[in-house]
Amino acid sequence: MAKKQPRYTPEFRRQMIELHRRGRGFEELAKEFGVTSWSIRQWVKQAARDVGQGDGGLSSTEREELTRLRRENRVLQEERDILSKAAAWFATQNSATSKRSSGS
Repeated sequence: MAKKQPRYTPEFRRQMIELHRRGRGFEELAKEFGVTSWSIRQWVKQAARDVGQGDGGLSSTEREELTRLRRENRVLQEERDILSKAAAWFATQNSATSKRSSGS
């Protein structure tokens, strides 16, 4: 699956965060730069989380780790399912072979 390109560069996001911290309002920045105020609010919240402040949500590093672990978990579940099906198939093959050899 292709990774989505971010609509705004990290540098642009950092600039919006810095402008907000210097006192510019969300709506003002949104109108001036053509970004939704919601996006700017989210960037500011995430930046606060990343430095250990904010609302207790996941930092960017934690979010990346969670994504990686979920992907790894999905792969492990698929492998487990394949191995389970293979074991069941071999068990039926072994059972059929035993019945044939004992019947002779």
